[in-house]
Amino acid sequence: MPEPLLELAALDAYYGDFQALFDVSLTVAVGEVVAVIGANGAGKSTLLNCIAGTIRSRRQAIRFEGVPIGDEPAHLVVSHGIALVPEGRRLFPSLTVEENLLIGGQLHRPGPWTLARVYELFPALATHRQLPATQLSGGQQQMAAVGRALMSNPRLLLCDEISLGLAPIVVRELYARLPAIAAGGCALVIVEQDIAQALKAASRVYCLQEGRVALTGAAQALTREAISTAYFGA
Repeated sequence: MPEPLLELAALDAYYGDFQALFDVSLTVAVGEVVAVIGANGAGKSTLLNCIAGTIRSRRQAIRFEGVPIGDEPAHLVVSHGIALVPEGRRLFPSLTVEENLLIGGQLHRPGPWTLARVYELFPALATHRQLPATQLSGGQQQMAAVGRALMSNPRLLLCDEISLGLAPIVVRELYARLPAIAAGGCALVIVEQDIAQALKAASRVYCLQEGRVALTGAAQALTREAISTAYFGA
């Protein structure tokens, strides 16, 4: 078997003395879409922040393309080809849509994603490119956050609750774009509370419960009963 693009091995995570993740192991293959589900407080966002380098961990606990990166800071992690779409979008309110996108490309990593391609993926951003990011609708702001991450030409895109607070029709529109992102060879890890959406989008699913992996398997093979037990506990 080829080496995974991303491999977590016995990952623990802490906020001071509070332990948020316990012995989490996870793999992601090149071009794969993996969903991470779980209730509020299960550790989903903490998991993505560890991978992205905003929470430091044991060096060997996270390997990307076979290289241990668990203790590297975020600015080095993104240079390896890992980009985070954070919960809440976190666009720069004083900048235009296009300026927000250009910030994502500052490392000039080689790859297929350019302004033109982001605008092709999200035509609404091209229409509003000179507007302040705060004048976009919630769905358009989420598109801008995804586009900004893509501008770094990642090999792994981490998406934290991209459906949060959005109307169902907007969520469907966002998720309809994910296959085009994966088709370019970019793997995705999607943190999502909408279980049905996660199961449709991903090939494999991990369910976290109180910081531990409670269930993992092929998305189409997991039963509703197994997911419910893993999600809420026995």
